[in-house]
Amino acid sequence: MQALASPTTLLIYLLAALTAMAPLAVDAYLPALPEMAMHFSVSIHDAELSLSIFLAGFACGQLIGGPFSDHAGRRIASGCGISLFCLGSLGIMLSSSMESVWLFRGIQALGGGLAVVNSSAVIRDLSHGRDSARHLSNISVIMMLAPLLAPMIGALLLHLQGWRLIFEFLLVYGVLIGAALYCKLPETRRPQPIRTSVLARYAEVLSHRYALGFVLSQCFAFAGMFAFITSSPLVYMQFFDVSEAVYPLLFGANIIGMISANRLNIRLLHRFNPHQILTFGQLLQLSAGLSLLGYLLISATPWLPLVVMLIVIYIGAMGLMIANATSSTIEFFPHSSATATAILGASGFAMGGVSGALVGLWGDGTPLPMATVMLFCSILGIAGRWLLQMPGLQKQPE
Repeated sequence: MQALASPTTLLIYLLAALTAMAPLAVDAYLPALPEMAMHFSVSIHDAELSLSIFLAGFACGQLIGGPFSDHAGRRIASGCGISLFCLGSLGIMLSSSMESVWLFRGIQALGGGLAVVNSSAVIRDLSHGRDSARHLSNISVIMMLAPLLAPMIGALLLHLQGWRLIFEFLLVYGVLIGAALYCKLPETRRPQPIRTSVLARYAEVLSHRYALGFVLSQCFAFAGMFAFITSSPLVYMQFFDVSEAVYPLLFGANIIGMISANRLNIRLLHRFNPHQILTFGQLLQLSAGLSLLGYLLISATPWLPLVVMLIVIYIGAMGLMIANATSSTIEFFPHSSATATAILGASGFAMGGVSGALVGLWGDGTPLPMATVMLFCSILGIAGRWLLQMPGLQKQPE
């Protein structure tokens, strides 16, 4: 296939907006969960189940969407995914029972997962190596604004007209992104004849030990982040007695940290390769996790500003890790980049669910379970990468 031009600034913005579908769909409706539970006369736990359904459906959507995109092309895969996302959003708006919300939430998640795998795949189609890592970092910087703004957007829409307006917003967002991509997204992956099965594509990625080291690096980084996200309301609002007005500011500080690290990553890529920066990010995260747990163990009354600072460093280090782990992984699979992206995304969400569950099971009302899981996620990410990428095992790409 003839080489295509590098991604334009407009395309970077559009791919970032596509990637932001997931955090918007998750975080925007969180403020509405109590109202939805009251509206359908169910418990808050039944309403919260819709979040678990979304995470599971989003992971499945990525696993289906990766091979489908590699076979059918990026435009068709994106269009199908966005269409399902919009159908699910419309169905939730019209739902008359919580069971209906669960069903359409799953459809919405399936479509979202099918669509977002194309963002990294398009970047891999148009660039490689350090250029790919830079473009993915730019996408991450823009995309990270979504979890920062989504809770505020959701709270505003909830105040204006109730929970249904949130899903109307997601429907309109999906339609606008779909229309923009239809007009501006080039087909970077022409439809391919089916030469290998879906399982064979996944086996190709999972059997590549060196690439799997990068997958584990990103997987456990997400697990550490989800351990914090799951525990943050309890740690900040109950243990440290932070008000509901201050909590979003402390949570948002982590997003600012990630954005700052992403900007640093773009600069560092001019001098270092993605593998070196990923290693630095992992070591920085390990140091922050070790310091956080050690401080909590020796302090009877932890000082909130120091705890917040260490958590911001830990979460912010992901800005040096995610784009580099992603670009390093898909670099090995130019013909199956969406499949590789699907494994990265699905494993990250799955491991995040496991780490969040562990924190909940071990919860004792203190920050210690959270800090312990965060530290061990950092250790496992480094250990897994080292074991799979031992010197002389396999040559890494330039």
